[in-house]
Amino acid sequence: MNSSNPVTSKQPTNRREFLKTSSAALAGAALASAVVRPGYSAENNMIKIALVGCGGRGSGAAAQALSTTGPTKLWAMADFFDNKIQNSLAGIKQGRENNVDVPRERQFAGLDGFKQAIDSLDKGDVVLLATPPAFRPIHFEYAVKKGVNVFMEKSFAVDAPGIRRVLKTGKLASEKNVKVATGLMSRHSKPLGEAIDQIHQGTIGDVMMCWAYRMHGPVGFAAKAAGQTELAHQITNYSNYTWLNGSFFVDWLIHNIDVCCWAKNDWPASAQGMGGRQVRQEPDQLFDHYMAEYTFADGTRFVGQGRHMTKCWDFWGAVIQGTKGCAVLGEGQPKPRIFKGQKQVSENMVWSYKGPAHDAYQAEHDLFFDAIRTDKPYNETERSAKSCFAAIMGRMAIDSGSFLTWDEALASNEELAPGLENMKMDSPPPNSAAPDANGKYPVAMPGQWPAV
Repeated sequence: MNSSNPVTSKQPTNRREFLKTSSAALAGAALASAVVRPGYSAENNMIKIALVGCGGRGSGAAAQALSTTGPTKLWAMADFFDNKIQNSLAGIKQGRENNVDVPRERQFAGLDGFKQAIDSLDKGDVVLLATPPAFRPIHFEYAVKKGVNVFMEKSFAVDAPGIRRVLKTGKLASEKNVKVATGLMSRHSKPLGEAIDQIHQGTIGDVMMCWAYRMHGPVGFAAKAAGQTELAHQITNYSNYTWLNGSFFVDWLIHNIDVCCWAKNDWPASAQGMGGRQVRQEPDQLFDHYMAEYTFADGTRFVGQGRHMTKCWDFWGAVIQGTKGCAVLGEGQPKPRIFKGQKQVSENMVWSYKGPAHDAYQAEHDLFFDAIRTDKPYNETERSAKSCFAAIMGRMAIDSGSFLTWDEALASNEELAPGLENMKMDSPPPNSAAPDANGKYPVAMPGQWPAV
């Protein structure tokens, strides 16, 4: 490295790109062995899988689940839109026909489809939850009460009431011996894990400052289609509406916010921040730049920065500064490296990952399915929900312009979509995202927006 600025490396394939990946590389892996699940006879060792949310994230998660050791079968699928089910099913089937058995009667469209998909499973089977994050607490609770093991994609909620519900359901999962895996795959990245070990062993000294970045081009927006309801339009563009994904800051920065908390081995005690719409013209609710400054209990600072604009400096990763050195790592940095001092130049590099490429997306599913088959305790809910809440607290501070403590933010009863469980496909969107007579949506106004 010859620059004093961190430099992004080529990004690994992610779930959204799974349909571009050769299916031949994964075909047949799901039947590699027949390890017996505790409580199941050998002939009943098949783990059935339901996919709820058939976009890129969910479809990729299904491909990875079907590539774990032991017999698996995609059994049911649900999405708000039938065409999403059909497109996902066609992609997943390629090279995996023997692992896919989803007839029309087990394809469920609409807001209640998740119940039918989960109900089609047996206790001990698996549901993959990958709808927009607003629905995650509802779907997670339903699955755990049914005794179904859960993989849930990030993010895990969009507001404090949702996080509290997820934490409560996570405790219930432990009581029922339901296994829970989450989509913070960076926690299972071998390169990143080795880098974090170096930090915890004191290679950069005491951690003094953490920086989480997600800086790149604009988030896309699809115009409302002819005949499309307002709710369907917003769900189609879920990344653009705060009630659905919690904001760009939550759903897109969550990985590196989690990495910074992991490096510090703590959760932030407070947050303040700022953001706004400077150049964005799309008719949605997104700010195009975000910044939240967190403070840990010992006074250490942590800053999360998000921007999606053209012709600006781009960087995707995290930087950890210590009393002896610094580290460049996190999501977007497949080859973490550590430097003496604070200048990130090649002559100062004291450690870098030298192992083979590692697929953290697959690793998280391998660990999850192994825990199911061997009946190991496995529940990532609390850690993941707290990382998500750190992002939500930052968003709350940004939107309102307020200084918030962890405790007061978590106690908030402000719901972005009250009554979500009773919503139907012909329902209007929640008031927080209702368009006015000119088709403009409410956008957070710091100093005027409610903090909690």
